[in-house]
Amino acid sequence: MPEFDVVSLPDHDAPSVGDTAPDFTRPLVNAEFWEDASLSDLTDDGPVLLVFHTMTGAFPATYVWNELRDRGVPEDVQTVGVSISSPYEHKSFLEERGVDARLFSDPAAGVAADYDLEHDLDGMAGVTEHRPAVFLLDEDRTVLYRWVADEWPDFPDYEDIADALADL
Repeated sequence: MPEFDVVSLPDHDAPSVGDTAPDFTRPLVNAEFWEDASLSDLTDDGPVLLVFHTMTGAFPATYVWNELRDRGVPEDVQTVGVSISSPYEHKSFLEERGVDARLFSDPAAGVAADYDLEHDLDGMAGVTEHRPAVFLLDEDRTVLYRWVADEWPDFPDYEDIADALADL
């Protein structure tokens, strides 16, 4: 029996396969430094796997990034995350976990709002985090693959992600 409640998440209107994903600019963090970057800057260089996750260091985020790292997914495509965590938290997480990815810092959850992925943290009014979701985007930011959590916690099917990447 889990030591946490499984919570059904409300309906969402996140971008679907075939839609153009909203562009945004936020601090993009790697294990050494961060700088402002836009999603379109990344997609200009090729496909991007965009991973929305709970705050860095929380069990769900750690699990997702461990799975992606262990399956070699970040090596196959530009892989970036988005969460409410600060650049300092992202930098520490990347160093500690040995994840070869970059993470956008979105503390005000504006990107989550643009993607309709806001989730009140533990039901606390005014404290929002990102609903777990994964989007594979092409060079035009067209959504090629989409997974969005229906409950918390929930995790993507990593074989489905691998299949989507194999279709590139």
